[in-house]
Amino acid sequence: METGGNGPPKPIWNIVMVSAIAAGIQFGWALQLSLLTPYVQTLGVPHVWAAFIWLCGPISGLLVQPIVGYFSDHCTSRIGRRRPFIAAGACLVAMAVFFVGFAKDIGHRAGDSLDNPTKPRAVAVFVTGFWILDVANNMLQGPCRAFLADLSGSDHKRMRIANGWFSFFMAIGNVLGYAAGSYSNLYKLLPFTTTTACDVYCANLKTCFIIDIVFLLSVTITAITTVKETPLKSNGSLDEGEGGSSEPFIGEIVTAFKTLKKPMWILLLVTCLNWIAWFPFLLYDTDWVGVEVFGGKVNGSSREQKLYDDGVRAGALGLMINSIVLAFTSLGLEPVSRLIGGVKNLWGVVNFILAAGLAGTV
Repeated sequence: METGGNGPPKPIWNIVMVSAIAAGIQFGWALQLSLLTPYVQTLGVPHVWAAFIWLCGPISGLLVQPIVGYFSDHCTSRIGRRRPFIAAGACLVAMAVFFVGFAKDIGHRAGDSLDNPTKPRAVAVFVTGFWILDVANNMLQGPCRAFLADLSGSDHKRMRIANGWFSFFMAIGNVLGYAAGSYSNLYKLLPFTTTTACDVYCANLKTCFIIDIVFLLSVTITAITTVKETPLKSNGSLDEGEGGSSEPFIGEIVTAFKTLKKPMWILLLVTCLNWIAWFPFLLYDTDWVGVEVFGGKVNGSSREQKLYDDGVRAGALGLMINSIVLAFTSLGLEPVSRLIGGVKNLWGVVNFILAAGLAGTV
């Protein structure tokens, strides 16, 4: 995405308000990562198919963000370039979360049998909601980051501060989401979530998602109503800065790759390998703790199911601690990087820490 970076930086509270949307986004992501792989198995979907369902995230990230970025850069709405997409993304997230959380109830009303381990209608509703959720999350996150860049102007220090606040609120959202996922009695706040088709585990997940909808819409509405944005003129220029390029976004991507230097290719390769390692961990971590560490089993005996549920909650608790560490490191990256000789050294160190941590699971 292009940013109108020639204008003066906006007040820091503007950056904080927009960054807070990341907490709402990440709250939902944390619930996805900690609860949805175990949940999808209660619908009768085996492990191998769970991985295919999760393919939506990388695919939507690859396709949706560049497309949304292009149209956001060229949007001439009177309320600004970014805010229309942020509002639309938040509404889509709320709709998708409803489908995911209420999949069992909708499937049961559509004809799914409670005695059949596989619930095809619930699976169809869940998968539809899940894919919409990933598309909407990518649609929401890209314009948020671009909005922060716009608010930072051409001040690189302010941009680093903005990224720090965005990461901080991502960590806050993670902590809230994983904490909600690790607490087994949250459904008691909303007793109506327990239904004939939806047991205690399902009701807990449903309650988490309802809280996520309220939280995300609250922070999004607060941010887009309090932080003003300079509209893009019809001639493609901002009132106070530069405008977007008329080159199609596919052409921009191709041009960018052609001009990359060798160090950037190495950087991209290492980042790619990081995500190849990290994504399966996020996909199966709570399920792995429930099965391999606690010795539980999905849809097994009552004892096996309890062990599995306890393991999932323990895994979510571990992810919450991970997010607390992220919250502190997000705001301390700059001083820490100075202590060890620069950002490059810090990046190298954390890559080795990541490799050691993942190797430790063996």
